[in-house]
Amino acid sequence: MILTGPEIVRQRDRGALTIEPFTAGQLNPVSYNYRLGPLLRTHRARVIDTHAAHELQEHVIPDDGMVLEPGRVYLGTTVEEIGSSVFVPSLIGRSSLGRLGMFLQYSADLGNVGACHRWTLEIKVVQPTRVYAGMPAGQVTFWSTVGPVLTYDGHFGQLNEATLPPPGLLAAAP
Repeated sequence: MILTGPEIVRQRDRGALTIEPFTAGQLNPVSYNYRLGPLLRTHRARVIDTHAAHELQEHVIPDDGMVLEPGRVYLGTTVEEIGSSVFVPSLIGRSSLGRLGMFLQYSADLGNVGACHRWTLEIKVVQPTRVYAGMPAGQVTFWSTVGPVLTYDGHFGQLNEATLPPPGLLAAAP
């Protein structure tokens, strides 16, 4: 089941989930609006090899915004540290941005119990789109689990900056 807005607040107050910083005005009926952090990263390579390491180029979003271009994947982070030792967070983009052709978390929207950090955001646009640091970018929902809980202790669980997986992580299974 999904937590309602008031239940998100109640569970945060009792320490079962984290949203920091928290602003009551960002609360929705069944979600919380997360914001875009001040730094975006893009791949330097023209060809991406899933078995190789890749460097990322950093772009600080200036006060007057940054125009995202189609055909690139941008990695950003949430301003907020988000997570839970009890509930499963799920991050999605805002429908208002989707209507402009800006898509967030289009392949990896599901978090894990036990992971708490600023989440890496996958961002892609279909037309040039200006974004701003701190703008509302998407929504996080929290879901209850059924059955025994295995908490996440993998590579991405505690990272606070947008990063790529280590080369071996994407290697073919034996």
